[in-house]
Parts: sequence; structure tokens; C-alpha cells
Amino acid sequence: MRAMVLAAGRGERLRPLTETLPKPMIPVAGKPLISYTLTYLKNCGVDEVVVNLHHLGDAIRDYVGDGGQWGLRIFYSWERKLLGTGGGIQKAAPHLFGETFVVMNADILMELDLHDVLRFHRENHAAVTMVLRRDPEVERFGAIETDGYGLVRQVLGKLAVPSGPWNRLMFTGVHVLEPEVFSYMQNRQNAFSIIDVYLDMLRAGERIMGYETKGFWTDLGTRARYEDMQRMLDRRSISIDSLVRGCNPDVD
Repeated sequence: MRAMVLAAGRGERLRPLTETLPKPMIPVAGKPLISYTLTYLKNCGVDEVVVNLHHLGDAIRDYVGDGGQWGLRIFYSWERKLLGTGGGIQKAAPHLFGETFVVMNADILMELDLHDVLRFHRENHAAVTMVLRRDPEVERFGAIETDGYGLVRQVLGKLAVPSGPWNRLMFTGVHVLEPEVFSYMQNRQNAFSIIDVYLDMLRAGERIMGYETKGFWTDLGTRARYEDMQRMLDRRSISIDSLVRGCNPDVD
């Protein structure tokens, strides 16, 4: 199985940490954050990972190398200019095309059984499955709305559809994609968001599902959340082992 880790961002909200380190290299419990991302993916059966690079990308490449220390094959997609989530995935298409693949942000830690997400994705014949969660700040950041079957019906209020009694959830930064997503990127240039691609797919009648996770989730994109995570680890209120385990070994 293949995956992409989105690691090109500048991490501006984490300054001054990210003035000398790219965000995926910030230390968490004695290791760079990206180490846990790669361990998680390996534990979930991923074999090949493409990492997009821009800001201080050499530091990531020098640490990760060919991925051998995680038992992975690592490829890199360099971006001279930031391409956004959609543009980054499009540029990495040669490493991803041909089979179902996973995309995840490099700045998140979460308890998620990826095997269960993949099973949900396959059973629902989805073109895309977005991993979603409940959050009291959903109105501030924008909701992904799903019906009782998990079908995505509304995205950030941008679709011209009737309102419904739907679940209002937030995107976690983890998604499962089929290669057909690339056909909705062909006429796009410069930087663009994968969310814009998903909007076009929904307008075209493609099946996008929302998988709701109830496990622990955090992104380390701000100093406050980064420091909160460090305190939780120090107090042992959350364990790194639970965050990188990734999959129930008894689930196919």
C-alpha cells in the first residue's frame, strides 16, 4: 500500500521553532515528529511513502533517507513553490497512481485504526474517504457534513444543496483516495487545495464518504498545541505507543 505525507508547509504558527527546523522535524518525546508518522504508516501495512518537501526540506530528507530504518521505501516530491494540498498530491501522482492510497498531514498525532478506515472505504465503494471528528470549534473552522450513512453532503458550506439534519464534523487531515481523483486535477495549475477537488467531485456525483473517528487527535501546528502535547506526554495521560500502533493486528 502507498501513502503520501504532506510535509512541505512553512509552519509559520510554530515560529521560532520552524525558523531552523521544518515542522515535521520538531521534537516530540525525543524524536522528530515525522518518525511517528512513518512508524504509524508502517504499522498499518504501508510499504511506500512519498513525502513532499519545500521549507527546509533537506533536513527531512537527510533524516528520513530511503526509509529503511522504518522498513519503508521513501520517495520525495520537491516543490519549488508551495503547491497546496491538491497541487502537492497532483505533483506526486507518479508515485501514487494505480491503486488506493492514503494521504495524511505531517503534523498530526491520533489514535486511528487505518485498517478499519480502509474497510469502510471499500465497503462503501468510495472515491474518497475523509476521516472526520467531532469538535466544539467546528463552526469556527468549517464543517464537513455527512448524512446518516456517512456520505459527505456539504463541504464548508460551499455546495448549493438543501440543508439537512446532518452531522457537522471536522477534517482530521487523513484521507483515503482512489486514483480517479487525478482526473479532477487535469486542468488545474499553480497551487490549489484538495478540498476544491473534492467539491468538484461531489458536484459531479462522485461518492465521497466521511469516516468518523472518536479516538484521540491533535495537530501540532501551533505553539499552544505543541506545548499541550508535550505536557500530556510528560504526565503520561497519552502514550506515544497508542498513537503509532495504528491498526488492530487482528483486522485484515
